[in-house]
Amino acid sequence: MIWLLRHGDAEDAAEDDDARRLTQKGERQAEAAGRAIAALEPSIESCLTSPKVRARDTARIVCRELRIDVEEAEALRGGDFDPMELAAGRDVLLVGHEPDFSRAIRATTGARVELKKGGLAAIEDGALIALLDPAQLRAIAGGH
Repeated sequence: MIWLLRHGDAEDAAEDDDARRLTQKGERQAEAAGRAIAALEPSIESCLTSPKVRARDTARIVCRELRIDVEEAEALRGGDFDPMELAAGRDVLLVGHEPDFSRAIRATTGARVELKKGGLAAIEDGALIALLDPAQLRAIAGGH
């Protein structure tokens, strides 16, 4: 299974887009996502993230909960990518950006979606099987 998590809420545009950090809200979104994903899918083998600070920080928070290491993937920095290629047959969590994730989901599944900041999608066998917004993830995580 391939899980795609959009980074949490981040600071407004800065001089260097790559350096934008998570807000406190974004950190809370990432914490809830980590707890929710752990409740839904404990078999994730790998976490790949965009090297941009907001995505990298989201991945670190989430993957600490999942007890897996975070690996940066340049393909997730921005632009088109193939989630199936990045997954390479593994159960993975990809952490990145819009509109890249929506385009990748559409190319892989045919589904037209938009991931909210802190939102999560799951793809299995070329089908979109889950699309969760931050409020739904908080509920799954126990509302903390």
